[in-house]
Amino acid sequence: MIFGRSERGKPPVEPVTLKILVAGGFGVGKTTLVGAVSEIRPLRTEELLTEAGRPVDDTSGVEGKHTTTVAMDFGRITLREDLVLYLFGTPGQERFWFMWDELSEGSLGAVVLADTRRLEDCFAAVDYFERRSIPFVIGVNCFEDAARYPESAIRQALDLDDDVPILLCDARDRTSAKEVLIGVVQHAMENATARRGATA
Repeated sequence: MIFGRSERGKPPVEPVTLKILVAGGFGVGKTTLVGAVSEIRPLRTEELLTEAGRPVDDTSGVEGKHTTTVAMDFGRITLREDLVLYLFGTPGQERFWFMWDELSEGSLGAVVLADTRRLEDCFAAVDYFERRSIPFVIGVNCFEDAARYPESAIRQALDLDDDVPILLCDARDRTSAKEVLIGVVQHAMENATARRGATA
């Protein structure tokens, strides 16, 4: 099926579109994840890192990184014929956080990407979504030279509630990244069901 058209004799399917944020610290793999799963050429707003930015851009642990997202990344993935996700990657650096409120408007949920070598870099994103009651999952991007930790240790280090899913992933791999996005949708739907049950 192509959007707007359908097989002969079948009515066209209008897909439900959902907005998902991909957040986390600088250099954690947000742009990579959006690019890995997007079925369209992703929109990127990357700029080269400059000498002028060195005092404010902490590149510790990501010394090989030469660009940074200054506004957002945007991609799209069709999970089912009737379900399409619009992905918005947030900028990771503190000086661009003013964009987050705009990007989070109307979002179903979020992925907070984490790098176990620099776990503290995702504290701000966790805090942001907790304060706004936006459902999120932690996607631990498994870098090749990063140590592996049990889920309980990561949960304790990030001070997460028991119901926040922690998923291991490789942001470069389409299948792995897609599983994380499915996890966000499922978690957000469970949250919505629980809220409806609490108010019934």
